[in-house]
Amino acid sequence: MPGTDNPSFLRLALAQVNPTVGALAHNAGLILKHIVKAKRHKADIVAFPELALTGYPPEDLLLKPQFISDNLAEIKKISSRVTGIVAIIGFVYRDESSNIYNSAAVVAGGEIIEVYHKIFFPNYGVFEEFRYFTPGKRFPVYRLKDIKFGINICEDIWHCNGPSVVQSRAGAEIIININASPYEKKKQETRESILRERSLENSVVIAYLNTVGGQDELVFDGSSMIYDHRGEMIARCRQFTEEMFIADLDMKYVKTFRKRAKTGSKSRSDPALQAEKILIPWKGVAGKKNFKHLSIRPGLPENEEIYRALVLGTTDYVRKNLFKGVVIGLSGGIDSSLVAAVATDAIGNENVTGLFMPSMHTSEESREDAFGLAENLGIRIIEISITGIYRAYLEELSDHFKGRAEDTTEENLQARIRGNIVMAFSNKFNWLVLTTGNKSEMSVGYATLYGDMAGGFAVIKDVPKTLVYDLCAWRNSVGPHPVIPGRVLVKEPTAELKAGQKDSDTLPPYEVLDPVLKAYIEDEIPFEDILKLGYEKDLTRKIIAMIDRSEYKRRQAPPGIKITGRAFGRDRRFPITNRYRSY
Repeated sequence: MPGTDNPSFLRLALAQVNPTVGALAHNAGLILKHIVKAKRHKADIVAFPELALTGYPPEDLLLKPQFISDNLAEIKKISSRVTGIVAIIGFVYRDESSNIYNSAAVVAGGEIIEVYHKIFFPNYGVFEEFRYFTPGKRFPVYRLKDIKFGINICEDIWHCNGPSVVQSRAGAEIIININASPYEKKKQETRESILRERSLENSVVIAYLNTVGGQDELVFDGSSMIYDHRGEMIARCRQFTEEMFIADLDMKYVKTFRKRAKTGSKSRSDPALQAEKILIPWKGVAGKKNFKHLSIRPGLPENEEIYRALVLGTTDYVRKNLFKGVVIGLSGGIDSSLVAAVATDAIGNENVTGLFMPSMHTSEESREDAFGLAENLGIRIIEISITGIYRAYLEELSDHFKGRAEDTTEENLQARIRGNIVMAFSNKFNWLVLTTGNKSEMSVGYATLYGDMAGGFAVIKDVPKTLVYDLCAWRNSVGPHPVIPGRVLVKEPTAELKAGQKDSDTLPPYEVLDPVLKAYIEDEIPFEDILKLGYEKDLTRKIIAMIDRSEYKRRQAPPGIKITGRAFGRDRRFPITNRYRSY
């Protein structure tokens, strides 16, 4: 165990916090609260995530000069109150030419000692940082006591020739990498691989700090980590939870390792790139007690991880947008059942209301399953029949529709009546309408504009139908008793908009549909290569045509939580008017 008076000993606090975009004063208070907490733990350094002061991503707020000025005023106020500790805080910096930077302020002794500017910007998926920020060009290395450390931001650590090389070559024994890295399935494996490579290549400790919380479509999962100089994970925070993690680290082991190996960084970078060495005029905290043993929080199984992402995304969308509660159209089907379970776990059963809106096509099974779900979850359910309203519509339209057979027009009328009713409850009680469409339906347009698509937030918009079943089964496996009626998991899916209707009347089985959707949408596999995977040609062509023709519907859909590598919306942006066909 390192001695606490050892000048190579560092107590680092990683503040895995949940800021709110645009709430500058609130975020400043959150930062100051955790600085005080870190001081109570006698930390030498406390670090906060990327753009913790503004929230991430601030998007076009960054085009407002007043927003930038207010952010600068807040970082100045925070800095004036930071004494007895070093704080690393993500904020937006503006230079004399009005260029703005994604930056980290190094604060000590009541002032900003130095500012690091992010160098590499992601230009894929949901990221648009090139739209706003100017890249940094400097590679500072800071000295506190006998410890040399570097700071970089998110994407900087992903590049093998990035700033970590220059900083470790200049003597940095630890890199503090602050992030706002959004969640998606299996991304944690990629992060861990990258951190293992960077730490091993450069014989450097890497403290990776990620933000946590929901922001519109994005969920940030935390899972902050520390890797040692040998590429081994030595600490990991919880996922989807705010947490301050205290890590006691002894940099003498890095120094000794480098001397014995007679090496520093094994990565290559331009030798002309030189690090600036900056002394922090503070001696650190003396007299530390209660050495903090590092712990690796266990990762979550995939279905639990996805479910937790949906819960956190829903919690923060409702909370941060100041809704009093949510309302959901309950059909007795599996999609609305999953959304109701997520909402109840997110904001409490007292804040969730279900509307059961039967028609002449609604089965008694659906009624039993909707009310059974509500009872199991402890949520209120209200029944409003749409049959009378639907017949009134038909009567008013009868002269205009005379001589034409019934078709999807009459089916969609029922969905739109239900959409009107849920929106009426939303307006009257300030409840957010949670829509219940899944990714499979959104992909092929099996949804009604201004009907079941009407609402404010699409919880499972990025969840394929087959995964919906898996998540429901997982949710039923935890807690004192299953909450989703067993019949919901086994009965054939149906919209119940006409007699005897089944999803399979229009769509192939979801076990066939979902792999084709993933291949075409998420993996961008060409049509001919999808066929080589064993899928039938005419069916595959039909599915892809449905996807391409439904872009106009998806463009009008509410935002929904991203959990896959290619979600609709920020991830995948196709023109609505589009005559290109690849099949």
